[in-house]
Amino acid sequence: MQDKMLNILLVEDDEVDVMNVNRAFKKNNISNPLFVAGNGLDALAMLRGGQIPRDRRLILLDLNMPRMNGIEFLRELRGDAELKSTPVVVLTTSDDERDRVDAYNLNVAGYILKPVTLTNFVEAMATLNKYWTLVELP
Repeated sequence: MQDKMLNILLVEDDEVDVMNVNRAFKKNNISNPLFVAGNGLDALAMLRGGQIPRDRRLILLDLNMPRMNGIEFLRELRGDAELKSTPVVVLTTSDDERDRVDAYNLNVAGYILKPVTLTNFVEAMATLNKYWTLVELP
């Protein structure tokens, strides 16, 4: 199972949502390392600065954040030769069709609306965990 370990970067400014992701990981026994950045600028600094291992990365990205929102982050990420192939799953409250289209045009691997209840959030993380254990990542 160690060869399926992912280095997950959660880009999220809401502390409650960060706690919910941590709870969902714990309830699902997800042991992947979880790194947290509060906005797109901090996330890029972490990725470029070597604070997150370069192999087997996955980004869980909120869209509505200060300083640099998720779409701006995706544009910057996809424009960086070393980071552009990093898989990104959007995890957001935005049900705006434009956000969804923009995200998919920037090659996200998925777009998930944040579940309202913790139980549904835990289920969503379990499904995502199953997905990333099956998918072959570089």
